[in-house]
Amino acid sequence: MRTHGWSGAAPADDDEAIARILAAARKALDRSGGDVSITEVARELGVTRQTVYRYFPTAEALLGATAIAQAGPFLDFLAAHLGGIRDPADAVVESIAYTLEQIPEEKYLNMVLAPGRASALSAGVTSDAALTFGRSILDRFAVDWAEAGLNGADLDELVEHMLRIAQSFVIDPGRPPRSGAELRSYLRTWVAPAVDRMRTRAGAG
Repeated sequence: MRTHGWSGAAPADDDEAIARILAAARKALDRSGGDVSITEVARELGVTRQTVYRYFPTAEALLGATAIAQAGPFLDFLAAHLGGIRDPADAVVESIAYTLEQIPEEKYLNMVLAPGRASALSAGVTSDAALTFGRSILDRFAVDWAEAGLNGADLDELVEHMLRIAQSFVIDPGRPPRSGAELRSYLRTWVAPAVDRMRTRAGAG
């Protein structure tokens, strides 16, 4: 890790460097409302742009990582909203519906999921950042995934499927857009059976 710069107070390790870069990026986002440049973040930290690029190769990667890092409060609200839902299919349906409903109200969630953003999801639902965000959602469920017979590979595929469904609704909500009971009914019809099939397959294995 390069030690010069950093306004005279070099980070102890790479983890601290990343945390300080994300904090500076968050300040930039709060000021601008949605855009961040490597130059602005580097200036805030007292380092060169190359130092920031060492950890985040593009402004898009930095934006996605910053938005995801700040999505923690939403994940807490989601966990509380899901409460005691222990059925995997019910939890998946409600988490997708609730997340779609909250996008307009949650600034950082909006940065992660909204179309037209250089964000983790709009850049690709199979990106590492998007999948990490999705797994952080599943980890907040009250579902016992092991008891349901779903392992790590199953959960990775489930995360990808959930993100693909969410992306499709974000890009085109429908005419008119589904919401509330209608949205949940649609997801129970077309998404819940996929989760149930995963459980059936796992039980058969």
